[in-house]
Amino acid sequence: MDDYPLLNLFWTMLWFFLWMMWFFLLFKVITDIFRDHSLHGWGKAGWLILVLLIPFIGVFIYVIARGRSMHERDAKQIRENEAAFRSYVQQTAGSGGGGSADELGKLSALKDKGDISQEEFERAKARILA
Repeated sequence: MDDYPLLNLFWTMLWFFLWMMWFFLLFKVITDIFRDHSLHGWGKAGWLILVLLIPFIGVFIYVIARGRSMHERDAKQIRENEAAFRSYVQQTAGSGGGGSADELGKLSALKDKGDISQEEFERAKARILA
């Protein structure tokens, strides 16, 4: 450890961090190129060639030219994912007004009060679960 001073360790860590951030930005730009529905084939191909052949300049030009719309596409994607998740949860859990779990709870309450017999409960339960 004597031949590698602490300052060199700091610079190594800094360069490693910067390279990781660079690759993150590069992959973010490439995915944004493919996610953009307003760009068509040649536009996507042009940006992709620019970003891959001249990476530093290409990425910086892309961020300057299309940075704002890049953020808007990210926000739109997040909203669509949240809406899909909400829809899935509502579909799975039932919307609260007639789900099978609610009907089974009401049916069990009727059986516990004695309003229906065990046989009627089993038939209704089989019908709800079918």
